Amino acid sequence: MNVYVLQTALEMARRGVEVEIFTRATSSVDPPLVRVAPGVLVRNVVAGPFEGLDKYDLPTQLCAFTAGVLRAEATHEPGHYDVVHSHYWLSGQVGWLARDRWAVPLVHTAHTLAAVKNAALATGDAPEPPLRAVGEQQVVDEADRLIVNTEDEAQQLVSLHHADQDRIDVVHPGVDLTVFTPGDKQAARAALGLAADEQVVAFVGRIQPLKAPDVLLSAVAKLPGVRALIAGGPSGSGLISRPGASGQATPDGLVRLADELGIADRVTFLPPQSRDQLVNVYRAADVVAVPSHSESFGLVAVEAQACGTPVVAAAVGGLPVAVCDGISGVLVPGHDIDDWAAAIDGLFRRGPETMRDAAVAHAATFSWAHTVDALLASYDRAITDYRARHQVREVATRRNGRRFSIRRGVRA
Repeated sequence: MNVYVLQTALEMARRGVEVEIFTRATSSVDPPLVRVAPGVLVRNVVAGPFEGLDKYDLPTQLCAFTAGVLRAEATHEPGHYDVVHSHYWLSGQVGWLARDRWAVPLVHTAHTLAAVKNAALATGDAPEPPLRAVGEQQVVDEADRLIVNTEDEAQQLVSLHHADQDRIDVVHPGVDLTVFTPGDKQAARAALGLAADEQVVAFVGRIQPLKAPDVLLSAVAKLPGVRALIAGGPSGSGLISRPGASGQATPDGLVRLADELGIADRVTFLPPQSRDQLVNVYRAADVVAVPSHSESFGLVAVEAQACGTPVVAAAVGGLPVAVCDGISGVLVPGHDIDDWAAAIDGLFRRGPETMRDAAVAHAATFSWAHTVDALLASYDRAITDYRARHQVREVATRRNGRRFSIRRGVRA
């Protein structure tokens, strides 16, 4: 979500649209205002303690966060913003109030839904609380337009939250095709300390049951000679999702799992990587695995393919859109370890390099420019419909056209 918000904001700014991003300050040294690029302003709103706030406690800070957002707008002349775009249900709650106070439309992107996540829980993972499901329903009911990543997600909004299909716009996320490009595999491996001649399958993402890195390790245990490259940090709660396994959803828990499986010497762990560092991970791998139990889109899958690396992914959520099955990668129905081992082994036998060109071509259809084209069209529809319903007259054009406010919410 952070990547999505920043990259779309930067692309909008390049087109002359001013964007302000409101987010919760997570450190006492966070400056109140940060100009990350011409036309993109980040406001770090103080709402609750800077450290040690569990995600389940974040709703308690909605009032403080809302106050910070409204105070910021109050320093401007009326009509400063044209539209509010909220990301995640917590920011949707704030955007809902801002919409009513500022007389502008609310566009909302859920990114994930509690009902969908709870229906696909990994073993031992904690379900999303009822509070979130209620909050999401409220935001769906109030939003002027809803943005979803795929048609599958649109149908989920309709079936689970009774959303109005006419208010939903499908907008595929993008990838920075100037950063994620094919490159020298051996140079990338040398930079990561990997052997030049071994078979490598990589996992990139948060270390939590939802992302299922344990499925990959268990599959690799059945594939002698294959190395697993795990890049990511801890997030979420619950136990490792392999039946019978124990330990928290942290890198340490995966280290213990690798030891239990007898593959500790074939697993390389890396901390969370920057965008530039991720390029080396994707280029160094023969295959990238995305075994998530739930995934609204799967940005990792597209980034990997943009680097020319085929993907083995779970056939869930938006991954069947992100991966072209049999062409740029392989989709696996379910999370059976034998199925995953067979899919990875099958790709190695076929030769991952045979999918390289197709992977790059498929990823090229997902750019942030395409994403922003669709977002701006959705914003225009939201503004037009809102003004027609409320008979709001159009204010004078401001410098650089419209100004959009993006709520990334109180999510840390």
